[in-house]
Amino acid sequence: MRVRNKPWAQPLIDAHPEIITDHAEQNTGHWQARFEKPQPIHVEVGMGKGQFIIGMAKAHPEINFIGLEVQKSVAATALRSALEEEPLTNLQLIAGAGESIETYFEPAEITQLYLNFSDPWPKKRHTKRRLTYKSFLASYQKVLISDGVLELKTDNQGFFEYSLMSMNNFGLVFDGVWLDLHNSAENVGNVQTEYERKFSEKGQPIYKVAAHFTK
Repeated sequence: MRVRNKPWAQPLIDAHPEIITDHAEQNTGHWQARFEKPQPIHVEVGMGKGQFIIGMAKAHPEINFIGLEVQKSVAATALRSALEEEPLTNLQLIAGAGESIETYFEPAEITQLYLNFSDPWPKKRHTKRRLTYKSFLASYQKVLISDGVLELKTDNQGFFEYSLMSMNNFGLVFDGVWLDLHNSAENVGNVQTEYERKFSEKGQPIYKVAAHFTK
């Protein structure tokens, strides 16, 4: 989806280098230095307006979180939301492309990675653009620690089924699969995204899978 450029976005990003960067490659291998203290790093690829990653940072001060968003205007919106909170010393934001994740992180620099309501790219000719295509999974595996976790949530059944197949073929080990997350016991403590709230309010089931890589 094309996002309208917001003239205030870049100046806001430039004004807050302490929490957001659009030159993330300069921090490769040194992300812990941007946080108050060294802790496991969790990354969300495609953070949107930041509701999930901000909520996770508030709920889990024992973890360092990084939100990654390709659209600068959307990343700036997430930044604005973060600035409205009490200072979150365990949160950093990136305005940049998710497919460049290997240029942003060193091998084994991340403990857990989240894919929330990614573009399903439903047409067969666009399969390679899906964020659970084998080339993306290979990139995730490189930057995650051994046994690093990948979590995915979506409302799109076709994308969910494709992701299960792709992850299985890649050799990930499934820790949990939910066909209706919001009506399961595991929904306790679930931090929602903007899309998740919208879809669930319409009565659509939310699919989730948690799996880990083996090396």
